[in-house]
Amino acid sequence: MAHHLETATDLAPKIRAGEATSEAVVKDCLTQIAETDSTIQAWIHLDEEHALAQAKAADDLRAAGRPLGPLHGVPVAIKDILDTADMPTAYGSPIHEGHRPEADSTVVAKLREAGAVIMGKTVSTEFAFMTPGKTTNPHNPAHTPGGSSSGSAAAVAAGHVPLAVGSQTAGSVIRPAAFCGVFGLKPSQGMISRAGVLQTAKNLDQIGGFGRSLEDVALLVDAMTGYDAADTATYARAKPNLGAGCRVEAPVEPNFLWFDLPYDDKLADDARAGFDELRGILGDQVESLALPESLGNIIDHHRVIHHYEMRRHLAREFEDCPDQLSDGMRDTLEGAAKIGDQDYADSLAAMAAAKSFFAELFHDFDAVLTPSAIGESPHGLDRTGDPVFCAMWTFAGLPCLTLPLLTGDGGLPIGVQLVGGLEEDDRLCRTAQWLLNTLDEG
Repeated sequence: MAHHLETATDLAPKIRAGEATSEAVVKDCLTQIAETDSTIQAWIHLDEEHALAQAKAADDLRAAGRPLGPLHGVPVAIKDILDTADMPTAYGSPIHEGHRPEADSTVVAKLREAGAVIMGKTVSTEFAFMTPGKTTNPHNPAHTPGGSSSGSAAAVAAGHVPLAVGSQTAGSVIRPAAFCGVFGLKPSQGMISRAGVLQTAKNLDQIGGFGRSLEDVALLVDAMTGYDAADTATYARAKPNLGAGCRVEAPVEPNFLWFDLPYDDKLADDARAGFDELRGILGDQVESLALPESLGNIIDHHRVIHHYEMRRHLAREFEDCPDQLSDGMRDTLEGAAKIGDQDYADSLAAMAAAKSFFAELFHDFDAVLTPSAIGESPHGLDRTGDPVFCAMWTFAGLPCLTLPLLTGDGGLPIGVQLVGGLEEDDRLCRTAQWLLNTLDEG
């Protein structure tokens, strides 16, 4: 098998054992990028010489008998909203084109410590919001790869890299992973530092990743996890080990919950049929429940917090460079100025109430089974899709995972989302592995 098609879980031990070199892996990935990225356009910055120099340094460390990290020599792509000291970071906007951060973001620093080769920067939507970048869907270039982590999801799907980093404020890891047919994982809020990452909504912004397998995304998230005094959302205590969760057998058959959501009518017919079939396979292990009335306005509360905080975080760009903002971003920021302090406070109170509700819910259920998106990736590159099936879980800070299990009528992937309890990310991975095994056996 060509290296660019291998999982990170397979590559990492091969490189550590000397069965493959990081340089050979990176060269193979660069060849795949050269052959396909003129259509996919997943990258905003790629320096082949720098990538190969990192790979050679990784091989030299191994040859010298130095300690090796869990991602030693493995190529990883970074969304262009995470600071990199050796590469530009433009945050998806012409306002910051050519910007060179003074230091790495905490995530990038941790990945380097784990031995990863930082391949380059992948395309983000403008300020990780709604206006699309240039990336297309690797399954069909006439369709969107999703947003805002469009380049990262597409790069993994196209075989450019085995792993990529993204972020999620509404659905920007889960939705593009689903549209591009890869695994995507956003862990519990507070597990991964956001220091050195573009901030648009301090109460919502979270980091996640993309991979070719469940074990891959667990490996990536484990490498990024940790306390950081520079991000007060992180916490100084033990974190779940996601890789261990993938490897342990479920002690009993998991219980799943299916919520009847107020926006279920948005779900495409082919997606609905796929979920009906999946629920039929799981039978009595899935219980349906109407969403409590108190949670019915979560999407509205999410929008209030998102827009209110984004208006403040992007105040300088809005005031100094309004002509370099897209029409959609400028209109959103103008509208956000009308959100009152009391509306914002009410939405924060709703967030606290939602977190309390879900803290109790997962005493009885291993995971919520829910769509990752409305359906297949929509046709056209002028929009990135609707995050409605993701926003609730981001709002509550819960771990979310999308599995590429279904295919739509148009032949494009449809993701199946599992949501777990806060700081029970290992349990979520264990449940997901059980589901994958069960479907394989069936």
